Amino acid sequence: MVANRRRRAILTALTLYALAALFVGYFAVNAFTGNNGLRAQRDLDAQLAAMKQELVQLRSERAAWERRVSLLRSDRLDPDMLEERARAVLDYADPRDVIMVLAPR
Repeated sequence: MVANRRRRAILTALTLYALAALFVGYFAVNAFTGNNGLRAQRDLDAQLAAMKQELVQLRSERAAWERRVSLLRSDRLDPDMLEERARAVLDYADPRDVIMVLAPR
């Protein structure tokens, strides 16, 4: 009778420790791999860094386009820019230009 009580007490304690270990293990695994876990945070940080780099590139590209557009405004029209755009759009060439025809690859 005493052996059964002792065995039951040991098995109960082991069962409780095993359940507690499983409970802690479940939350530990989710903390690392879950939707809001450490791995997801690292991926979000990498994505944020890439998007910041892209934003810097796009801002510089926008600044370059704004400079070019400002040269085409009617209040201060740059003749060289007007000539460049007219040639590009209308496919015109000046008689003094050197034109090189390249064979298609």
